[in-house]
Amino acid sequence: MRPFDYGDEEIGEVEILFIVASFMIAVGVLTLPRQLAGTTAFSDGWVSLLIAGSFSTFFIWITAKLAARFPNQSFFTFASSICSKPIATVIMLWFAAYYATLAGYETRVIAIIAKQYLFDQTPIEVIALLFLLVVVYAVSGTRVGIIRLNILFLPIILVIALLLMLLDIQYFETKNLTPVFTTSWERYLKGAKECFFALSGFSGLLFYMRFVKRPKKAPKFAIYGVFIPLGLYLLLYLMAIGVFNADTTSTLVYPTVELAKEAEVPGGFLGRFESLFFTIWIMAIFNTTSLAYDVALMAVNSLFQKVKKITIIFVLTPIIYLIAMFPQDLTEVDKLSKYMNVSNAGLAIFLPSVLLLLAKVRGIKGND
Repeated sequence: MRPFDYGDEEIGEVEILFIVASFMIAVGVLTLPRQLAGTTAFSDGWVSLLIAGSFSTFFIWITAKLAARFPNQSFFTFASSICSKPIATVIMLWFAAYYATLAGYETRVIAIIAKQYLFDQTPIEVIALLFLLVVVYAVSGTRVGIIRLNILFLPIILVIALLLMLLDIQYFETKNLTPVFTTSWERYLKGAKECFFALSGFSGLLFYMRFVKRPKKAPKFAIYGVFIPLGLYLLLYLMAIGVFNADTTSTLVYPTVELAKEAEVPGGFLGRFESLFFTIWIMAIFNTTSLAYDVALMAVNSLFQKVKKITIIFVLTPIIYLIAMFPQDLTEVDKLSKYMNVSNAGLAIFLPSVLLLLAKVRGIKGND
């Protein structure tokens, strides 16, 4: 098998790993340590992460198995055969609305952080618009091009994240991690709920599995794709607790960026490591936003198959920009993410499980 040998809109099962990991590695990396530190005691947030990771692994397997049951069929096609075309139409609208909102959310957060750390004199509206236009340029091309960008950017992102932790290891204090297992189960579950949004961007697989050459092998690689962000989140969370302690981490808006500000490159080779870190992290958020936009695009295109792709882009782009600009402040941005969590739970847990159950009960499957 040649994993990166593409045909016309075809991908190998290995690319599913990159798609899953890129969906999950986004703004959650910057905020998750704060959310966990505010929910659990000391370093106990790793338990919540593992609980959320286990749930994500299970439901991503269900999602991939559902799509693999209908090889080379679009999600709209096999959803229509399972639960009727009108219901499938509602599902497509649900996906389009959620992923357009996700693209807007990612755009707004990257604009907020860019203004705070890089472009303090630039209006947030301009930063958001410029970022979104770059995403639009990416999705206007081939779908394979988006996936290739994910394959290119993801290793760079992981290397910079590991370098960040290596540079901060000198400030790490193990006493900040103890005592352990002092959190109640209610708080462990609450923390897992906070983590699940960051680890559950996999419902988009229902659209991408159509392009996989050998879909039966894809569920295994989808599960591997969860392990990469899960491991990264665990390491960054423990590093934040070790460097700042739990109380301080819970008060930092973006603990991971603060870790980057603490990092010092030996010899003074790079004065502000956080600028490099954030520049590279824009790649991660770009990956997630472009995939989210692409899923919204595919969902709309499923309903309006005769409409040209560029026409749908012209319609979706101002909608996504308005969504990004709708929250008035950071508090409202956080509220938007909570509303998205509810919708995401339905798309990631309820919908694939029900569709797979109905397909098995009714004996519906695609042609191999």
